[in-house]
Amino acid sequence: MKLITRSNDLSGLKVLLAAEYLNIPIELEITPSAEKPVLIINEDCRLFSSNSAVWYLFCLNGHKKVNPSQDKWMDWESTILQPEVQALTNKQPHQLVTVLEHLDKSTRNKFLIGNSLSAADVIVFSSLLELSNGKLMDSYSTLMKWFNQMYTSDQFKATASKMNFKIKETHAEQAEEEEAAISAEEIEEAVRYWAQSNIPKPKTIIHPVLPVEGERNILITSALPYVNNFPHLGNIIGCVLSADVFARYCRLRNYNTLYICGTDEYGTATETKALEEGLTPQQICDKYFKLHDEVYKWFDISFDHFGRTTTPNQTKIAQDIFLKLHHNNYLVEDTMEQLLCEHCKIFLADRFVEGTCPLCGYEDARGDQCDKCGKLVNAVELKLPRCKMCRHTPVIKTSKHLFLNLPKIEDKLTSWMESVTAGWTHNARVIANSWVKEGLKPRCITRDLKWGTPVPLEGYTDKVFYVWFDAPIGYLSITACYTEEWERWWKNREQVVHYEFMAKDNVPFHSVVFPSSQLGTHDPYTLVNHLIATEYLNYEDGKFSKSRGVGVFGNNAQETGIPADVWRFYLLYVRPESQDSTFSWADLMTKNNTELLNNLGNFANRALSFLEKNYDSCVPSMTLGQEENMLLVRINRELKQYISLLENAKLRDAIRPIFSISRLGNQLMQAAQPWVLIKSTKDEEKKRAGTVIGLCANIICQLSVMLLPYMPNLSGKLQEQLGVTSDVNHLIPEFTCRLPAGHRIGKPAPLFQKIEQSLIDELKQKFSGAQVGSAAPPPPGNPAATPVAKEAASDSLETPENLALRVAQQGDKVRQLKAAKAEKSIVTAAVAELLDLKKRLATAEESAKQIHQAPAPAATEKPTPSSSDLENLTKQVAEQGDKVRGLKTAKADKASIDAAVAVLLDLKKQLALAEGKDPAAPANPAASKGKKKGQQK
Repeated sequence: MKLITRSNDLSGLKVLLAAEYLNIPIELEITPSAEKPVLIINEDCRLFSSNSAVWYLFCLNGHKKVNPSQDKWMDWESTILQPEVQALTNKQPHQLVTVLEHLDKSTRNKFLIGNSLSAADVIVFSSLLELSNGKLMDSYSTLMKWFNQMYTSDQFKATASKMNFKIKETHAEQAEEEEAAISAEEIEEAVRYWAQSNIPKPKTIIHPVLPVEGERNILITSALPYVNNFPHLGNIIGCVLSADVFARYCRLRNYNTLYICGTDEYGTATETKALEEGLTPQQICDKYFKLHDEVYKWFDISFDHFGRTTTPNQTKIAQDIFLKLHHNNYLVEDTMEQLLCEHCKIFLADRFVEGTCPLCGYEDARGDQCDKCGKLVNAVELKLPRCKMCRHTPVIKTSKHLFLNLPKIEDKLTSWMESVTAGWTHNARVIANSWVKEGLKPRCITRDLKWGTPVPLEGYTDKVFYVWFDAPIGYLSITACYTEEWERWWKNREQVVHYEFMAKDNVPFHSVVFPSSQLGTHDPYTLVNHLIATEYLNYEDGKFSKSRGVGVFGNNAQETGIPADVWRFYLLYVRPESQDSTFSWADLMTKNNTELLNNLGNFANRALSFLEKNYDSCVPSMTLGQEENMLLVRINRELKQYISLLENAKLRDAIRPIFSISRLGNQLMQAAQPWVLIKSTKDEEKKRAGTVIGLCANIICQLSVMLLPYMPNLSGKLQEQLGVTSDVNHLIPEFTCRLPAGHRIGKPAPLFQKIEQSLIDELKQKFSGAQVGSAAPPPPGNPAATPVAKEAASDSLETPENLALRVAQQGDKVRQLKAAKAEKSIVTAAVAELLDLKKRLATAEESAKQIHQAPAPAATEKPTPSSSDLENLTKQVAEQGDKVRGLKTAKADKASIDAAVAVLLDLKKQLALAEGKDPAAPANPAASKGKKKGQQK
């Protein structure tokens, strides 16, 4: 066997370590071109999954092949441990504390399974090597004992040497190294700030908030939610909640901050909703504006003003921008084909048309944009269009319209984009640049509707503005409803920095169309400096759907009994900053019960209750020693990281320093044990108890300030328990003593309640809607959905070794499907096949065991496959070979080809066994050798 891997690759190291422990000779080839490790078993068989390779090596060494405990550990490592370690490596929020707690309980014995080393030990240990350079595992004594027995073993040292993996210093040496890394100057600075008492108070907000010369003036907007329905959790985290966290952070920093939002109320969607409910469009807007307002108030969104677009200010400002564009010759007239639904008797707005994307073939593209390929489309370009409301096929009608001449504004737009896009999120830059790169085209800005801002131009007065021209102007008009001096915010590029928060589907209109409209007026409009776009938040195994009752919408959240702050925290914890993420009820429960209740809540309640009981609620005097001084430095580092992340609107990542500081406080309490020190007869130990608990109280006070953007209600409760006012809510980059000796705290109380599994089961069922049991049937011809094992020859020709290899390959496939979050039906089918293979492996092992224990039969009694068996197998090999070649020719997906190849290799081995040949040997050694030589030429 041969292992090909990169130097220092932990997946390759995992396989080699297993071989070292098992004394299995493996040829090692280290090459930088190896994208992932591969274990070559023979010419026909290769294992690309390091876990499957380790499992296979242990099987070869005589270990039990079917072991449910080992399977669970392997699945746990690939689906839970690895993603959390990766999240830490990528500096993303993680729940490694929960993972390490589980491991600490599971490593009380010398090995994870039974009384000897197993594949589970090697696999889990290798994943933990990513953490070996830090101190995250230090507080888990049983885990460290288990880890160190392998880390210091001769086998690991030999493996590390071969893989050029540097073995880190012992933990004692690490502690000394870290202490040395904290300079005397850093400690001196931390101690100086700790003693500082003249912290400026937070700025008093006086409305209307207006820009102030010489200050940081931050204008924040979030995409205007459409008014025809309740917002779902994805809408809330993508727009208003994200913007709220950033606005609260800016106010903590004493920046001059204005946060504006409101409901988008014009367009066909409103007219349609009005028809459905038997109301006028204005009545629908009034109804849903109130409902939206109630939802956002429950979520504690701190708008400076929440308005709407159906106002005289909207008409005035939108028409002014339009007329200036017309005057500056940035508008062109043209005819446009539109889709008319004869059944509904209305022209269909783009988003009320669905069909097949003409560019990528996606069957559920909208009439303005395809969500799959992200390209803009016109509704009439869709193939097989259908009315979203009645599902009838609309007809094309021609009408004269006005277009924004984007090609004429392109130079101004690209020049501006080059100056600002460094402050945009990656997805916003990619989407905007792709639009420009493909070449801008004139964009229609009028529609044949009644409900909208009227077009103030002769010949077009029977039309209204297209919603995506009109809606972004709502930011301006809503501000104008807040203050008559709105232009001080919106025509002030020199003094105002503008942040916009939205989901990625809104990016094209905010990065190209709206800025082009502003630039085309030649007025000094404030343009977006920081466009902050999220990916999509999915619900459990699918998407939010109001019509099917799937998912939690804004009005539902308050019905669950779970506090708004917990909802805020969890949505921000899973905020889809760089890729789509998923709302999960089980994960919500876990995050609440671990990070909030066990980490943050436990630390605050334990420390403050101890202070109340032993010091009569008065903060004792504190004399900080070297250990406490170093703790100040560590807290300052986390605090600076928190500020740096929020300055760049990395809202999810900024949660991590909060819990890191909480863990530092917990570790201080746990290590110092003030409940023991206070009972000591030695004065210095009693004083140390006071120092520890006083320092912990100040850490909690610091946390209360950092939590305010995320959990404002909880922050207020915590500050009430600390006996402080909102005057502490000014965030500075240094940790200071806000609770001096003698300060009297309030009454401690638990901050969080445990969420029970029974409640989660009930809520999951309640909001599952039609999604329950609606998994799509397996697609035809999909090998993942069609078990192929049963196509093999009779069970009498299956050997434990052969089946063990197939189990390893199928296990690898299942793990890849789970990691890729494949469709549930495909994963289920693959798992079913894996279970079937394991059952057959167990049967084969039992048969082999019985044969081994029975008296050896005479040579003449050995069963010989019949000629019909051989003929049948030969035919199956030929047919499967044709199938593999067909898949490769058709360039099928890799998973399909791999599955078909695995079946072919298995059939070839069975044929070799039936012919009395060694299945591991090449079919024609001479030919094989010659082929390789030819390839080298």
